[in-house]
Amino acid sequence: MAHQRAVHDMGGLEAGSVDAAGHDHAPWEKKIDAIRNLLSQQNYFGVDELRRAIEALGPGVYDDLSYYERWTAAVTRLLQEKGVITTDELGRMMALVEREWQEARKS
Repeated sequence: MAHQRAVHDMGGLEAGSVDAAGHDHAPWEKKIDAIRNLLSQQNYFGVDELRRAIEALGPGVYDDLSYYERWTAAVTRLLQEKGVITTDELGRMMALVEREWQEARKS
């Protein structure tokens, strides 16, 4: 049986050059890094769980998200899996943030 390559498995594929130069991180990227680090230190999940959640995103999602967007999606999934947050709570908070963002744009 042939092994089917997962979306994240780029080994041996032509992917072009990699820009190894550092770049400035957006504030939200710094925040998700801090959140992930804090949750990991508090034993909510480990690196293996985070990797599993990232790899489970699937081809359509994985390819369309940036590095830190994948982290955000994976952290969210893990917190939902562990019952730390519910889908309903997440939806309500996202709606609140959206309303506040829209109001701030009007000012």
